Formats: sequence, structure tokens, C-alpha cells
Amino acid sequence: MPNHRSPGLADGQEDSTTAAIPRPAKVEPTTENRLDGRLIRLSMIIVAGAFMSALDATIVAVALDRIGTEFESPLSALQWVTIGYLLALAMVVPVTGWVVERFGARRMWLVSLSLFIVASVWCGFAWSIGSLIAFRVLQGLGGGLIPPLAQVILVRAAGPKRIGRVMSAVSVPTQLAPIIGPTVGGLLVDSVGWRWIFYINIPLGVLALVVAGRGLPKDERLSSPRLDVVGLLLLSPAVTALVYGLSVAGEGAGFRSTGVIVALCAGLLLLLAFFWHARREHPSPVIDLRLFRHRPFAVSSVLHFLAGASLFGLMFLLPLYYQQVRGVDSLQAGLLLAPQGLGMVAALIVAGSLVDRYGARRVALAGILLSAIGTVPFTYSGATEDDIVSATVLVVRGLGLGIASIPLTAAAYYGLTQEMVPRAASALVIVQRLGGSLGTTMLALILQRQTSHASGNVRPPTPEALETAYVRTFWWTVVLTAVALLPAFFMPGRAEQNRAGQADLERHTKRT
Repeated sequence: MPNHRSPGLADGQEDSTTAAIPRPAKVEPTTENRLDGRLIRLSMIIVAGAFMSALDATIVAVALDRIGTEFESPLSALQWVTIGYLLALAMVVPVTGWVVERFGARRMWLVSLSLFIVASVWCGFAWSIGSLIAFRVLQGLGGGLIPPLAQVILVRAAGPKRIGRVMSAVSVPTQLAPIIGPTVGGLLVDSVGWRWIFYINIPLGVLALVVAGRGLPKDERLSSPRLDVVGLLLLSPAVTALVYGLSVAGEGAGFRSTGVIVALCAGLLLLLAFFWHARREHPSPVIDLRLFRHRPFAVSSVLHFLAGASLFGLMFLLPLYYQQVRGVDSLQAGLLLAPQGLGMVAALIVAGSLVDRYGARRVALAGILLSAIGTVPFTYSGATEDDIVSATVLVVRGLGLGIASIPLTAAAYYGLTQEMVPRAASALVIVQRLGGSLGTTMLALILQRQTSHASGNVRPPTPEALETAYVRTFWWTVVLTAVALLPAFFMPGRAEQNRAGQADLERHTKRT
């Protein structure tokens, strides 16, 4: 098999990562425009697993209060049901590239689904808050691999000219999870008990396993790459420490907490050590830093970070705003947020075709502008008190987020070789999760400061002071969204997308 240079390498510099690496049989990339039956079936298989993982991420939150009551657990212990899961996700993502090369995408997809299902059963049988946290960590180890593996499988199968539509097809069902998750969770908790929010993963998971076992093509030509042990021992703890520090700070501890400071400093030091180590060539690096020499991937990474901060940050603020300022209960708050999810689903239906037709740059810019427009009304007191106005604004914001999300993911893979896709997928997931954690923490701290300033440190703050604090904090979400406009101008356009498709076809032709 001939060697092919990775994007961004100088002439004559050999890419050590292009040795025999697993590629799914009969799922070769192509520059065809038509979504054939094989690709549609593959997308449905991925949806079956991705939807289960996305649903679990949104359904657990509504049960925490009932779990805390049954186990008589304080908030300081109860929050680890969520934080432990997030830390496990952060820990396992960096190893995605290596496990795909060593064991194959199909096998790891089946393993991750199986681990997620088994851990879900154990979560349902939990006898204490400690056991539940431990089983949630195991659940996170399985769930953490699902998003990057889904991207690896689909990107390899679709090729540059169809990746937009394929990502849209997969994203539409998974974006329904935040809409129906809280409602389904509330019904299960009130009717049959909180344990069923985990038991519901059993039928969903078994279905996902069956269709994957029958429909995912087998991996061929598996290699035995040497694991970058040093890189893994540096990057996984670094990401875990950063996510932990930011999560705890966002829960109210702030940056003055000794534990938060230690975690963040340790995470940053480990991350710097990883970058120093990663400069040396390795046959199977945890994350290949040469990816960031490739402009579409580098720009997409920056936008994933900003999008994570903006999306997760505002999703943290809005429920609190509706409950503390508007005075609604948790169920009403969830229903008031539903229009944003509906807007995202509507946008995802068409976003993929728009990316494939007009290129990532135009579509991303349009989506970011819509997101900013849909956020601005929250920066004015009383502007969203009417439910119809609030719903309309959130639909617009959801449309923007949905339109922007597809080109951000699709553009990252333009021009990359098939061998670099697994590491690119894991890097994007890490960047987005760090952005989400940082955005949530930053907005939580800003809200605290604005509340103290608006109320004159009077406790509890008056409704007027709370509204003023939220309005000022919402301005920061507009800023985060607007900042993304600048890097979006450097995303690839239609012409670059066509060149990537032609290069992909040439590489496929040489291999065959």
C-alpha cells in the first residue's frame, strides 16, 4: 500500500501514521453525491446507539432530587452522579484513535454499547450513593467512546461530498433526546421510580447491539500499533482534571476553592507536558498535533470550543432563569426550552444538504448569526416574558445552532486521510467538552458576581435584582456567539470541499 502524506506535512516528510490501519470492509469513502441504501442503513445503525447515549445524558438530571432523598445524600455527594460520569467520558475519549487502530471501529462500537448497557443495569441496582457513582463511572467509560466512534464510522463511509447530509441524518434523532429526555425521565420517576431511567437503556441498547452486529461491516487489515503510553498517561489525566476543576467551580465552589485550583493547575501542567511529549513522532500518537496544521481542522476545533461554551453555557442559564425569574417549576421550564430543540431538529434536516451544496463557510456564518439573533432578546428586561415571544426567540436560536453544528463537524475532516480520522474525532470531542465545561463555569461565576452586584449583597436577592443579573449575564453568551464569527470566515468554502473530495477519490483509487 503506498504511503500518502498527511495534510500539512512538508514535501518529502513521511507520515508515520499511514501504516496498515483498520478500514471497514466495503465502506470506502466516495465522492458520489447520492446517499445510497448502504450508507442510509449504516446511518440508522449509528443512530440506534447514539440516541441511547444522548437520551441518558438528559434523562438523569430530573431524577437527582429523588435519588438524593432515597439515599439521604447531600448535594455535595449527589453532584458526583453527574460529575463522575463526565470525568469518565473525558478519561476515555483520548484513547479512541488507538483502540480503533488496534481493535477496529466495529468491535469497539459493540464493546462500548455492551459496557454502557451492563453499567446501566448496575446503576438501576445501586444500593447506595457510592455504588451509584461507581456504576455511573463505568457507564461513562462506555458512553464516552460512542460519539467519536460514530464520527469515525460515518466519515470514513461518506467521504467529503456527502458528510454534511450524513451528519444531519444522524444528528436529527439525537437532538430529539434533549427534548423528550426530561419529559420521559419525569414520567418514569413519578410512575415506576428513578431506577427505570437506567433500566430503559436495556431495550434500547439491545436493539442497538442487534442492528450493529448484523449491519456494521467487519474491519479488515487490523494493525498492532504501539500504544503511546506516555501520551495517554499525560492527556487523559489532564483532560479529567480540567473537566473536574471546571465542573466543581461551576457547581458553586468558584476558583477560590483549593480543590479547584489544584485540579486546574495539575490539568494545565499535564497538558503542557503532553504537548511537549507530542512533538516527538510516534507511530500511534494519542492526538497527532499535525492535525492542527491543517487549516479546516484547526478552525473547526476553535469553533467547537466556542460552540461548546455557548451552547452548554446557555443551557445552564436558561432553566435557572425561567425558574428563578419567571417563577415556573422544573417541568414548565423544560417545556419552555423545547422550542430550541425543535428549532435545532428543523435546521438539521436541511443543514447537511446546504453544506454539501454551498460549502461549510457560508452555512456556518449563517448559523452563528441566527444564534446571536436568537440570544439578544434575553439581554433586555421583560423582552421574553411572553411565552410566545420566548418560544419564537428560542426557535430562532435553535435554528442557528442546528445550521452551524453540521459544517463545524463536516469541515474538520475535509482533506484528512482515512488514517487520521479516529484521532481527529477524539480531538474534536475533547475540545467541545472542555469548551462546554469552561463556558458553564464562566457563566455561573459571572451570574454570581452580577447577582451580588445587583442586589448589593442582600440575601435573598429581590426578583428585580435577579432579572438584572441574568440580563447582564446573557450579554456574555451573545459575545461568545459573536466571537465565533471571526474563525468561521476561515472555514473551507465550496471549492475547497470539492478539492478535498477529489483528493479522497485519488487516495481511494491508489489503494484499490
